[in-house]
Amino acid sequence: MHETANDTVRLLWGPPAKPSRGPKPALSLERIAAAGVEIADEEGLGALSMQKVAGLLDFTKMSLYRYVPGKAELIALMVESAAGEPPAPADGADWRERLTAWAHHLADSFARHPWLLDATVGPRVMGPKELSWLEQVVVALDGHGLTGPERMDAAVLLAGHVRGIAQQSRGTGASGGPEAELLAALGAMVRQHADRFPAVAAAMADPDGRDRALDFGLERILDGLAALIERRTGGA
Repeated sequence: MHETANDTVRLLWGPPAKPSRGPKPALSLERIAAAGVEIADEEGLGALSMQKVAGLLDFTKMSLYRYVPGKAELIALMVESAAGEPPAPADGADWRERLTAWAHHLADSFARHPWLLDATVGPRVMGPKELSWLEQVVVALDGHGLTGPERMDAAVLLAGHVRGIAQQSRGTGASGGPEAELLAALGAMVRQHADRFPAVAAAMADPDGRDRALDFGLERILDGLAALIERRTGGA
């Protein structure tokens, strides 16, 4: 495990070690990562293998190992490639506008690459691009009366909300969402037993604000941060 972490740090933070034997390198980490992303986007992370990536690149699996030690390191490279760096905040945007945009960009990343939900769980080494996402939240909240740990916790809270909605939305299609999935699964049953669950039936029948789970939760999180900032700074 320790050796794997060291290899991942070397690959993500570089400079990567060049193959010491064999012909002049014909591949790059960028090409390898892009091939892995292509496979995962089309078939899911479970379909990923060193053999399949090598085949897509028209190389042998053994030649691939000269660049990437194994599948764990390959996935780390893919995460860094797929996540990329977050878009720069808009000029003049306040902390709330910056975090709103940040959350929507993260949601878009999960929508484009659903396998990121599985690839970014548990203890692991993060690359510089992925770490820049955390940096943006911490910077946006700097100078607003929050401690360093609180700003880090805010980033975790925001990311967790986005992840939760993305997890619920996975597989529902572009026009779906958590509410749509819930309605599809429970709608007929709730309607049939509306006399027993009248509040749920009425809530599910109300179209106002439907499919806004991401924004609703995001706004409540930001409301909470705003209240804390107000208490700490008096609104400054």
